[in-house]
Amino acid sequence: MDRETLQRRRWAILGVLIFSLLVVVLDNTILNVALKIISQPKNDPHQPGLGASQSDLEWAINSYTLVFAGLLFTFGIVGDRFGRKKILMAGMVGFGIASVLCAYAGSPGALILTRAAMGFFGAAIMPATLAIIANVFEPKEQPKAIGIWAGGVGLGVAIGPVLGGLLLDHFWWGSVFLINVPIIIIALIAMSFLVPDSKNPNPGRLDPLGVFLSMAGIVVFVYGIIRGGDLGWSNPQIWGTLAGGVVLSALFVFWELRTDHPALDVRLFRSSRPFSASVMLVGLSFFAMMGVLFFLSFYLQSVLNYSPLKAGLFLTPFALAQLIFSPLSARLVQRFGARAVSTFGMLTIGVTFLMYQFVTQTSAAWLLLLIFFLQGMGMANVMPPATTTIMTSLPREKAGVGSSVSNTVRQVGGALGVAVLGTLLTTAYRSRMEGPLKTVVPNPSALHDIDGSIQATKGAGEHLPALARFYPQADAAFIHAMHMTVTISAIVAFLAAIVSLTWLPRKASGVPAGPRRGADSGSDASAAAEAAGVA
Repeated sequence: MDRETLQRRRWAILGVLIFSLLVVVLDNTILNVALKIISQPKNDPHQPGLGASQSDLEWAINSYTLVFAGLLFTFGIVGDRFGRKKILMAGMVGFGIASVLCAYAGSPGALILTRAAMGFFGAAIMPATLAIIANVFEPKEQPKAIGIWAGGVGLGVAIGPVLGGLLLDHFWWGSVFLINVPIIIIALIAMSFLVPDSKNPNPGRLDPLGVFLSMAGIVVFVYGIIRGGDLGWSNPQIWGTLAGGVVLSALFVFWELRTDHPALDVRLFRSSRPFSASVMLVGLSFFAMMGVLFFLSFYLQSVLNYSPLKAGLFLTPFALAQLIFSPLSARLVQRFGARAVSTFGMLTIGVTFLMYQFVTQTSAAWLLLLIFFLQGMGMANVMPPATTTIMTSLPREKAGVGSSVSNTVRQVGGALGVAVLGTLLTTAYRSRMEGPLKTVVPNPSALHDIDGSIQATKGAGEHLPALARFYPQADAAFIHAMHMTVTISAIVAFLAAIVSLTWLPRKASGVPAGPRRGADSGSDASAAAEAAGVA
């Protein structure tokens, strides 16, 4: 496709790329609304699920996130080498097939495996869309194009919970995955006619050993955390698993320091304190936020008995606040500096976590909506300054690599948040419910299946009517567990605020690195998106 044709079609191409990215963005936001139903028994007369346990649900989220994070940078290089359009379309086809398999998964284990497959193909989609934008748009228009791309991502985040609620009000839980299929079919048809292919004449080299060690280390460590909630923290198997995860992660760092083509350039952490602080800030903020978002669906649907649609509507203020305040944060950074704005954002998030102490079984709707809105505002004042600092604290030629480091840490931080805070929620809930439920369910194995989460307890009550009298106690136990969990989240948020206040620069030291015409690389496009705070 010649340059003149590209210029005529550039905005249509951008529209197709945003539409294709919707499947990746919608997937996780929709899934949060469906978690409660997926946890219900298969033979539930109202809304049959998979009978997934709390740990199963944590893995359903983390299997996707960890595979997605581990392969983002690798797929960027693969697209550079073999062609971005080819990799994008292959990723879309694979994502569609994995979505269908997820929708018809017959067990929690099958759901976890197919979610991992979705993460694999999702990792091929996001860097390809950004690299194609860098190839199609001239440098002067790239910021505007990426801004529109970011708006599309934000729109997907906002409509995901509502769309999920609408689907779950009328169809079974698998519909939240099947919705991807028509989007993918339309996107593939449009891509075949509109989107040009491109390659990097000097693509980077792959690091398969580094990718394997990084994913193995974090998966083993997360497995140990989640199993700790099931087996108890005194079990030697748990500590052995955690130690194994640490050893594998140490081997990963050892290898990355010695290879000349690292999958994740850990040397950058030694080269710049502002870069290290910003990446740490990103990881801590997503650790705290993703862990809380994980259990909010259970609070809204299992404690307050909201429908999936109403629960989805309640979560929209979080996305709405980010859409409103993210564009404004750049002006605040110019006036007050990255340190002040990021610290304010993290303090706001920490305070909102403390506000959950006032949330009970009878909380007013306005309190929840206020908390969700303030949390979105806080995140909107953390991510743009942090990502801008990442871009300005490294040499221009390292911008794409810095972006991949930040993006990976963001996903891993979220996965650890779901694992750690989800396990804490399980442990705290079980400590309150194990004794009372034992009087009705003396069998230890059966008891273990229903005393670890509120959805398991109430789901079992459909078949054991004697459990119904414990429902008020289950609600109270969940509130207690939620209060404990958000306290840890608040501590992490305040720790992130200290990191920001101590190590982030007062003023930006330059302008965000952007993509360069001629370089035509996926990592450059990723850098530009990172500067916009959306990659």
